[in-house]
Amino acid sequence: MKPWRERAGSEFTSEKTSVTASRGMAVTNHPLASAAAVEMMASGGNAIDATVAALFTLTVVEPMMVGIFGGGTALIRLADGREIVIDGLSTAPSSAKPDSYTPVSDHWPKYMETEGWANRVGPKAVAVPGNLKAWCEVAARFGRLPLSTLMEPAIRHAARGFIVSPYLATCIADTAFDLANDPEIASILLPGGKPLQAGSLLIQKNYAQTLREIAQGGPEVLYGGDLGRKVADYLKQAGSFLRFEDLENYKTVQREPVRGTYRGVEIVGPPPPCSGGVHTIQILNMLEAFDRAELGFGTPDTLHLVLECLKIAAADRRAATADPAFVDVPMAKLISKDYAALRRSEIKRDRAVVFEQGVLSVESHNTTHVTIADSEGNIVTSTQTINSLFGARIMIPGTGIIPNNYMLLFDPHPGHALSLAPGKRITSGISALIGKKDGKPIFALGLPGAHRIPASAMQAVLNIVDHGMTIQEAVEAPRVFTQGGEAELEKGFAPAVRDKVAALGHPVVAMDHVAGGMCAIAFGADGAMTGAACWRADRTPMGIGGGLARQGTSFFTDPRGVAARKASTNGKSDLEGTSA
Repeated sequence: MKPWRERAGSEFTSEKTSVTASRGMAVTNHPLASAAAVEMMASGGNAIDATVAALFTLTVVEPMMVGIFGGGTALIRLADGREIVIDGLSTAPSSAKPDSYTPVSDHWPKYMETEGWANRVGPKAVAVPGNLKAWCEVAARFGRLPLSTLMEPAIRHAARGFIVSPYLATCIADTAFDLANDPEIASILLPGGKPLQAGSLLIQKNYAQTLREIAQGGPEVLYGGDLGRKVADYLKQAGSFLRFEDLENYKTVQREPVRGTYRGVEIVGPPPPCSGGVHTIQILNMLEAFDRAELGFGTPDTLHLVLECLKIAAADRRAATADPAFVDVPMAKLISKDYAALRRSEIKRDRAVVFEQGVLSVESHNTTHVTIADSEGNIVTSTQTINSLFGARIMIPGTGIIPNNYMLLFDPHPGHALSLAPGKRITSGISALIGKKDGKPIFALGLPGAHRIPASAMQAVLNIVDHGMTIQEAVEAPRVFTQGGEAELEKGFAPAVRDKVAALGHPVVAMDHVAGGMCAIAFGADGAMTGAACWRADRTPMGIGGGLARQGTSFFTDPRGVAARKASTNGKSDLEGTSA
């Protein structure tokens, strides 16, 4: 295959550099979280330990994106080859009903809006959290290190403080109008009534104490213990639907991944209620019949095909974005090659077509992701969130906990697949993917970005498989997105390319970025791992190389020690020290 730049319709230059190492790799959305992950692996832990430590640290240093009172999903490949999905997504409280909110409109764009934005901001927006339970269960089942060790970096950064990045400072400023309405969260993020500035020290003493309680008592302190009672009582009196019994009864779900193939590469992803795995495979199936390698990266013809397939997937998404415990999801049909051939026949190469469109998504873009691997073969790609920036934009007094606003993802109109129901899991575009060739992993990736996640993850697969990009190029390459309305093209595509796509009938809009920062790892045949993070967020890869000293090596050879070892091994000298 020719180098992709010789066939490209658009050029770009990677802004960040990748990291290659052999003993462990962590790519997260903050350098302190990546450092926490590396610290765990350097301490004898595996990729699961590293992931849990990174996620707890992110709740401190990236509080606008993720928290213990949120939800998420992890795709895990264990060293023995098993692949599982741990669903820790949030659920609707038991007292929530299909008509709990009053919608302001039956039509887009205000279809999901409710009176007073009760499903977006404040206590009524809070769903039952799954993050803390999922993280602790995964660590107990598959990790090596005690929970107290995994939480130590997060506790340290909460208690001592950390320097606020420009990214976090911007998020605080952008949401200050809501944060100011809650005295508890305002006291931390808006000291003196003004948003924290980049370079400030953010200390979270109450949250540090909450983390200490969890480190000592485990997740039960929230799911049925004193902390849970405190949180539930506060939320109840504030008007929330959440009750203490919801925390007591919450359960994670272990699911089988969804699987497909694209040009000989097996794609493994999360199943419903996550839509990303299904629709990534569906889109790849449709594109597989086209010679995309010859079409080239970023050409008008290539972008046209991608946009048309995205529109078809959006039209089908309503059937595959619901809790399978409540809705019959036609997953097998959607990922079949035959169904892809049927839908592919509707695509016109010379013009854009209008496809029947399902319910649009209002998922938040404000999510985090980690991709972590160790030298033993354990791989975790996991997306976690409290939904919108700073979740419900309140803080539980005395705890430092920022709860989610996941109730925003339920359809406030009764009678639909996504309508509210007690115990129903939220749906998500999470697309944590692992790609394999001949049964061996060749890449793992994921990113935040709500309903733009599957499109972006899918394009990264195309970049790797079709265009032969490096992992760094694959995560940083310009992206496109559509659900059937506007066609979003990042400004990284040349204006002339955007004009030609528009001439095919796509309502093109130039975007600064589509979806969020991607975390990816490429796996080499020699055991090397290359971590890559893109320019769209503070993402940082860190790896571990080197290793322990060769067995029997000592700095100074003491003749008496050599003699003693010989005596203890019946004169054998294979353990004799060698001078360093």
